[in-house]
Amino acid sequence: MTATASQTPPTDRDAATLLRVENLQVHFPVLQGWLLQRPVGAVKAVDGVSFSVRQGETLGLVGESGCGKSTTGRAILQLQRSTGGQVWFRDRDLTQLNPESLRQSRRNLQMVFQDPYASLNPRLTVGDIIGEPLSVYNLATGRAKRDRVESLLQVVGLSPQFSQRYPHEFSGGQRQRVAIARALALNPDFIVCDEPIAALDVSIQAQVLNLLQDLQTEFGLTYLFISHDLSAVRHISDRIAVMYLGKLVELSDRDALYERPLHPYTQALLSAIPIPDPVLEAQRQRIILQGDVPSPLSPPTGCNFHTRCPYATEVCRQAPEPEFRNLEGHWVACHHAETINPSLERGAIAP
Repeated sequence: MTATASQTPPTDRDAATLLRVENLQVHFPVLQGWLLQRPVGAVKAVDGVSFSVRQGETLGLVGESGCGKSTTGRAILQLQRSTGGQVWFRDRDLTQLNPESLRQSRRNLQMVFQDPYASLNPRLTVGDIIGEPLSVYNLATGRAKRDRVESLLQVVGLSPQFSQRYPHEFSGGQRQRVAIARALALNPDFIVCDEPIAALDVSIQAQVLNLLQDLQTEFGLTYLFISHDLSAVRHISDRIAVMYLGKLVELSDRDALYERPLHPYTQALLSAIPIPDPVLEAQRQRIILQGDVPSPLSPPTGCNFHTRCPYATEVCRQAPEPEFRNLEGHWVACHHAETINPSLERGAIAP
């Protein structure tokens, strides 16, 4: 099969696109000197990331710790100001908004943070935590606010009577439900879920994932689901983007990516997922990457992955970084994707 012109690029501009990220960059300056600090370099946490998220879908963003996933999510909401690029939510570039316009836009953009123990104010009751967004935007007061808080608690599977309790009185899974209720308070369209199950017991993770899916169906939500847990990402995502050292290396529909990964890094990640059948687990061959992830302060020349890639050649080391190309509906940044997968034909370059 060949790549066709009808296949959409990572930054699709059709009417169904809710969020569009174009060449997003987040660089942290490295300063030297005690008194007169001067920049001597930059940590490229996010370095030219582009993708789109369609209305009502879940885009999974996966990669190793330190690859820039969480920074990408925070930069989309402008909790971390970007160094370059654009973040288009509907027809507005969030990177160009003044503080008041950005504050108003955040009614439609919310975030569920990774650590439910750190993201909830221990001095406030659960009712105050969930109701705070309503007060900030002057949407409800008094009895109307209490009713909204109790309704949100019921939506996420908690008793309305819990509204007078404090965060320390809840388990980790219950705290994350409170955080989800807070994110829903303003009826947002888009929610960044930044590793929302990473700090939870395995027995609770499936409950939170199912809750997120139920809420998506009920309220028409759109998610960016950030995680390093590939099993969880497969369960909840419609499409999956794979990130390595601040860049996207692969983007595809969920089933296509799991059934035939094109990038060597994605292949290595998927090979690390345990198989519940002990016979099959003993027979399969795992891909063990050599070396450590390079520093984003001084990334390798050429392809970022060539220092750990089993297929790396001189082209990977010396040539410019590989283009993000469309190969039969798969978007992949690899010089040798056709060699690794001989059935593929060379596809179009992403605009």
